[in-house]
Amino acid sequence: MNAAPATTQAPRTRVRYVIVFILFLLTSLNYADRATLSIVGTMVSKDLKLDAVTMGYLFSAFAWAYVLAQIPGGWLLDRMGSRKIYGWSIALWSLFTLLQGCVGGFDGRVAVMVLFGLRFLLGAAEAPSFPANARIVAAWFPTAERGQASAIFNSAQYFATVLFAPIMGWIAHTWGWEYVFWFMGALGLVFAAAWPKLMCNPREHPRANAAELEHIERGGGLIDLETSGKPGGKAGVRWAVIGQLLGNRMLLGIYLGQYCITTLTWFFLTWFPIYLVKERGMSILQVGFVAALPALCGFGGGILGGWFSDELLRRGKSLTLARKTPIVVGMLLSVSMVACNYVSAQWAVITLMSLAFFGKGVGALGWAVISDTSPKSVTGLCGGLFNTFGNTAGIITPIAIGYILKATGSFNWALVYVSAHAALAIASYLLIVGEIKRVELKAS
Repeated sequence: MNAAPATTQAPRTRVRYVIVFILFLLTSLNYADRATLSIVGTMVSKDLKLDAVTMGYLFSAFAWAYVLAQIPGGWLLDRMGSRKIYGWSIALWSLFTLLQGCVGGFDGRVAVMVLFGLRFLLGAAEAPSFPANARIVAAWFPTAERGQASAIFNSAQYFATVLFAPIMGWIAHTWGWEYVFWFMGALGLVFAAAWPKLMCNPREHPRANAAELEHIERGGGLIDLETSGKPGGKAGVRWAVIGQLLGNRMLLGIYLGQYCITTLTWFFLTWFPIYLVKERGMSILQVGFVAALPALCGFGGGILGGWFSDELLRRGKSLTLARKTPIVVGMLLSVSMVACNYVSAQWAVITLMSLAFFGKGVGALGWAVISDTSPKSVTGLCGGLFNTFGNTAGIITPIAIGYILKATGSFNWALVYVSAHAALAIASYLLIVGEIKRVELKAS
């Protein structure tokens, strides 16, 4: 009897997990650069003699540009591809981070203006980052793995605090706040130099075999998405398309939900370390380590939320149920931060903030939802519009909390303000979004 012929098909590679790990590292750096000013905020405000309202405007400077540049950034991604635009983005945001360390050489109002300008430029440079992440995940991952992949890169915002907050706190305590900006900027420039070697489109990657490409494409991955994003597309932003996106009730509900969830993000990115110093009496060095604990919980929640959502899909549940369940449960947990107003022990505050951070991580599935729902031809533009709505919270939240602090002298109402947005996110997903499905554009 002849032996059965041996199969010649090579085992499926897993290059897509290397790709999402690179996005995770890059997003960690991205968020650490956003958070530099909050870590050293009390030192900067003391040296430059700034009040709470001025600090609120400085915190918001990043988001003004970040929001304004979302639609142009998304269009550039669709036209030129993620690899090229992302590379320039990393280099520019790292340079603007580094230059913030030179602000101490100016006096008074000039220092404030220069710092505001550099934070503004930082926001513009970082604008394409998350839409690019969503495009890359949509290209490299099938639908049933996309929630986990999106959760991994999105959870980097918490890992950034876990890793970099203690380092930045120690640098500021040892050498001064200027060195925090110089260190983070230099680290980013090293990453920018390595970027062209780290990122490839699926069909062009030398280590991704045919079996992996077939698995991605068969499962709904937009495997040729990046190769279609080349120069030579339409000359400008398609405003009629934006009108269709804004006229879609499901997308509007998703955008509102993201605004509310991002309000929590910007509280933790800006005022949270200052809350620990001024309201809870901790030192800068303590804050660097203590702030890492809630962030570690947020990181775990982010990974768990993405895994749970994809597990529901694998068990045959609808996309709507699989995405909405972690978001609603996570935001319910985040509302718990308001209980900090009723406890005095530091351990209790950190426990409640850790629970809120964990919940925010579980519920932070917005980018997976956008990867699931964006029209195939404008994923970058749709992601940019989504991020525009979400990060409008980055403008409003720091300023609103600054005025609340000036009016009340405490963080109590600030925590109520942030918790109320978690509740509004739940209402948006339950009452407005409806069925989650990919949007089809009407022919124009």
